[in-house]
Amino acid sequence: MDSLSSTRIYTPPMATAPAAAKWSRTAAVPCTRLLFSPSTATPPLLLLGRTCPAPSCRRLFGMGSSSRRSVAPFDHLSHVESTSQLPSGAGRISRPNAVVLGEAIAAEEVDLVVPSHDFSRDALVSSPEQYQQMYKRSIEDPAGFWSEIASEFYWKERWGPEVCSENIDVRKGTVKIEWFKGGVTNICYNALDRNIEAGNGDKVALYWEGNEPAQDGQLTYAQLLEKVCQLANYLKHVGVGKGDAVVIYLPMLMELPIAMLACARIGAVHSVVFAGFSAESLSQRIIDCKPKVIISCNAVRRGAKTIHLKGIVDNALVESTENGVPVDLRLIYENKSAMDRETTKWQEGRDIWWQDVVPQYPTKCSVEWVDAEDPLFLLYTSGSTGKPKGVLHTTGGYMVYTATTFKYAFDYKPSDVYWCTADCGWITGHSYVTYGPLLNGATVLVFEGAPSYPDAGRCWDIVDKYKVTIFYTAPTLVRALMRDGDEYVTRYSRKSLRVLGSVGEPINPSAWRWFYNVVGDSRCPISDTWWQTETGGFMITPIPGAWPQKPGSATFPFFGIEPVIVDEKGNELEGECSGYLCIKKSWPGAFRSLYGDHERYETTYFKPFTGYYFTGDGCSRDKDGYHWLTGRVDDVINVSGHRIGTAEVESALVSHPQCAEAAVVGVDHEVKGQSIYAFVTLVDGVPYSNEVRKSLILAVRSQIGAFAAPDKIHWAPGLPKTRSGKIMRRILRKIASRQLDELGDTSTLADPSVVDQLIEVSDH
Repeated sequence: MDSLSSTRIYTPPMATAPAAAKWSRTAAVPCTRLLFSPSTATPPLLLLGRTCPAPSCRRLFGMGSSSRRSVAPFDHLSHVESTSQLPSGAGRISRPNAVVLGEAIAAEEVDLVVPSHDFSRDALVSSPEQYQQMYKRSIEDPAGFWSEIASEFYWKERWGPEVCSENIDVRKGTVKIEWFKGGVTNICYNALDRNIEAGNGDKVALYWEGNEPAQDGQLTYAQLLEKVCQLANYLKHVGVGKGDAVVIYLPMLMELPIAMLACARIGAVHSVVFAGFSAESLSQRIIDCKPKVIISCNAVRRGAKTIHLKGIVDNALVESTENGVPVDLRLIYENKSAMDRETTKWQEGRDIWWQDVVPQYPTKCSVEWVDAEDPLFLLYTSGSTGKPKGVLHTTGGYMVYTATTFKYAFDYKPSDVYWCTADCGWITGHSYVTYGPLLNGATVLVFEGAPSYPDAGRCWDIVDKYKVTIFYTAPTLVRALMRDGDEYVTRYSRKSLRVLGSVGEPINPSAWRWFYNVVGDSRCPISDTWWQTETGGFMITPIPGAWPQKPGSATFPFFGIEPVIVDEKGNELEGECSGYLCIKKSWPGAFRSLYGDHERYETTYFKPFTGYYFTGDGCSRDKDGYHWLTGRVDDVINVSGHRIGTAEVESALVSHPQCAEAAVVGVDHEVKGQSIYAFVTLVDGVPYSNEVRKSLILAVRSQIGAFAAPDKIHWAPGLPKTRSGKIMRRILRKIASRQLDELGDTSTLADPSVVDQLIEVSDH
């Protein structure tokens, strides 16, 4: 899929980097600060106040006599103008403390991890210059850039003359985004048939590793296609057609991506629900999308625990039926390793065993060709109000964008074995377990179990077993494994690893360094990706081999993405700054609406800062143009990479008969990133007790899921409110974080004494 080869991009060789030992503080002293002309009228020039006596410094930063190549400045490249001169991308680092990939560990004083010559030489994007030229074209000529890439896929009919049509400015009318409109394709065909036709039918598409180390399996591309076709034929037989919704409530069995691909093959819209959500959360999603079929399994084992998924489905459907949305057909996969069918509660005529019917259907299924803008899937995500949002992604643009981001952000090679630890119940599992990798013909590992079962070395045992080369996980897992100790990592080889990745939340620099030094043996670059359910794919991410990395920074935008940082009034901030992260213009993978609620789509994402897509995240940009994500700025808490709306948790708490009022905030957590901290006011006459505390937590677990349970219940005689009745969450966050000397002005509260009462009972 090297669709950009025709652009004839010149890729200069990377300068050979010196040994990291030369980058001690002592060695850095003679170097003057690297300065760049701030002028935008002429190319940025490297200004050296004095000659640096250390030739090793000049070699690392490409300052030889032939290195004064300049890249003409260009408005959309403001994020890299300060670094465009230097092949290393170092920018204005006053103390250029750096290590070279594979040569030394990254200590606290290290500013940069520089790609090695060997890694860059073989990388798909091998230098800042190549990145800049590709990025520049993607911004100046998005139609040409994305059309070239899209042409590498199979289209039954090519799109019309207008590659992209968009309006993201609510002042100009209804928000609307379309890419490749009129193009007719099918993402399942491109992920499977196209790879088989290219001669890769015998290549392993999916490895499966079960909860127990002895449980495993695999499917080649040809075998995967046969199983997808059998399920697709069954779904058609029971009346599922183009545009119909199918809810998938499965754990990480191979049947989960099979079900997703089967829906895509026949034009059905799948809605995968994470198999950790409660019956009530599942029923909300069923009521909203009104599926024809629900696909689930009887049970799953996570570590030593058995979870009865079918019982959750049964309870959810009682509630959905009471709300006028019955589902007459439930296809249940018998997960024998967790529970046999004899002990599974069953209703004849309504419940159907997958193994009894699906294998009877033909292994070939005709493709339903769909328009690029036809819906592909719904995925529900929490927001700042109680009702989950049904994010709608369409086919063509999502297909092109996920495949391209996967390819470049992980520097994918056909020989790679790729493992993403995410569940397909989240967007990461959609884009980077199923669609993105398979569209590139990759070999993907699907893991059903818990990453610390039977012990904290399980991940690295799996890496060695399958010779995993690309490992993509969440900072939560990195921090948990870091806490368990290096010995669980170092007992395994991990020599196959080539690229590491991080997803779900910003990774703190200390966890980044541990991931790099211990897991990757200081050899593997880390793709610290920033993106969202709504974006469909990576938006800001390192490109291995191109830019030096700063521990904890997502670095620079992906091709076609124009990030801006704005202040509270929506003014764009230049240079080094902090503010609200927004995106100019659309991109192929952008979501098109919130299902059944386009008004909420516009209000949430396009009205806060008119003319931009508002991400809801804060961001800082340093003096070198590197981006640092600072987390959510709205009422959404990021717990272990799961976005949870505070209103959703509060609603679950106040549904408890003994809870009069609740307010939820997020606080920093060393493993989870954030944890849920709940202030609860009980009904008059109800005393505080551990029994009530446990009951409240159980209410949240039953209505949302265990992952949303508060870590802390803080009894609240009252809540700090303004005279108009608004809860001052700023004060609650300070109390929860024990930043009691930073409470600020409390004089505007209706009853300032409430703050003292909350502090007094904080340890009860």
